[in-house]
Amino acid sequence: MGNGVVGVVLWFLVVPLLTIISIVASQIVYGRRNRDKNAVGFFHPYTNDGGGGERVLWCAFKAIQDQFPDLHCVIYTGDQDASPISLAARAKDRFGVNLINPPIVVHLDKRRWIEEATYPRFTMIGQSLGSLYLSWEALCKFTPFYYFDTSGYAFTYPLARMFGCKVICYTHYPTISLDMISRVHQRRSMYNNDASISRSNWLSRCKLIYYTIFSWMYGFVGSCAHLAMVNSSWTQSHIEKLWRIPDRIVRVYPPCDNSLMQDLPLERPTKNPVIISVAQFRPEKAHPLQLEAFSVAIKKLDADLPIPKLYFVGSCRNKADEERLQKLKDKAIQLKIDDHVEFYKNVMYRDLVSLLGGAVAGIHSMTDEHFGISVVEYMAAGAIPIAHNSAGPRMDIVLEEDGQQTGFLAESVDEYADAIIRVVAMPESERLKMAATARVRAGRFSEQRFYEDFKAAIQPIFHQDSR
Repeated sequence: MGNGVVGVVLWFLVVPLLTIISIVASQIVYGRRNRDKNAVGFFHPYTNDGGGGERVLWCAFKAIQDQFPDLHCVIYTGDQDASPISLAARAKDRFGVNLINPPIVVHLDKRRWIEEATYPRFTMIGQSLGSLYLSWEALCKFTPFYYFDTSGYAFTYPLARMFGCKVICYTHYPTISLDMISRVHQRRSMYNNDASISRSNWLSRCKLIYYTIFSWMYGFVGSCAHLAMVNSSWTQSHIEKLWRIPDRIVRVYPPCDNSLMQDLPLERPTKNPVIISVAQFRPEKAHPLQLEAFSVAIKKLDADLPIPKLYFVGSCRNKADEERLQKLKDKAIQLKIDDHVEFYKNVMYRDLVSLLGGAVAGIHSMTDEHFGISVVEYMAAGAIPIAHNSAGPRMDIVLEEDGQQTGFLAESVDEYADAIIRVVAMPESERLKMAATARVRAGRFSEQRFYEDFKAAIQPIFHQDSR
């Protein structure tokens, strides 16, 4: 009788499992057989995030349209109101990118599975596995020959390969980095390492095990990419160590639209000099630090110097971003600097250019920013950069040009405050000289340079499959 009960239990467990495996296998086989061999699918669930990642999407999209005009270019998006016309208009109005043809749109209904709010705990692994489920929906709805991830969802790569796709990605930053593991080991509190964990030896050990296991998984799924483009020296060094496919990794600096900004006059209003901060209202952007540094700078300014203004310019992706923006406004009031601070949300590209054209400096405070498109935009527009002394800004961007300084690097509140004061107090001739040097440096990261390097990177894999 006991064996009979066990047999029944096993039957009810095995049969559903085999059924699921059969359905999955048949769907994969169907997808492989019905691939559109003349299509490239861009996996970019948020086509309204407004950041540098979206600029890369549209520039990559245009580059492929230009290089391979016969390919059908498809975008997988979770934005239900997105249409071919609206996305093409957004690319032009928000980023100044004129697509050759509007994209073919495949709407995704399960984007909530990659939302941060869906996973209060174990967010990283939750979102990664959620992206696998979302890509399943995408590939079942439409299976392209080339699967192009522009949002960093590496856990989708093995599935795309199972569907018979060539997997290409543009990685802005690793989902987990060796720096993140190091901070947990050193028990340093940060936006992605809560103070309640960093204070506990036991919790820190548990998180270290979690991060180590995740890094192994991330290394495996990332190695499934046929071609991985990375956006900076910092990202390249981490991805090469984690994915272990150095021969398939190419550094392609992201497109920074310098064309309009390079034409802006370097002379700026001096009565109330403007310091601008361009970044999405996300926790890692460390906007509160900028407010604190600005408050300290105002207090330390000499009486004969003009009081600057601080402009926050950024986009809100969701309710959490809206709440962070409101907290910043409240903090400005608490610091009693609200009369000198202005906020601009979801501005159009032309308005962003106008705001940059009136700024004497641009501030950036994200630790380990993989690249830092906003920093390059500051430099191209003639605003002296005050950037975080780490990763992209330190390794690639705010470097000397022909032996001349191009900006400032800082980490602490006091260092940022001192840099602000130095810019405000800088003689006009010295500021113009540094701004001009920074603009020359920014030319290394132009949109045209991106198109050239991007096309060179993808040419071998596309040419190989066209033979």
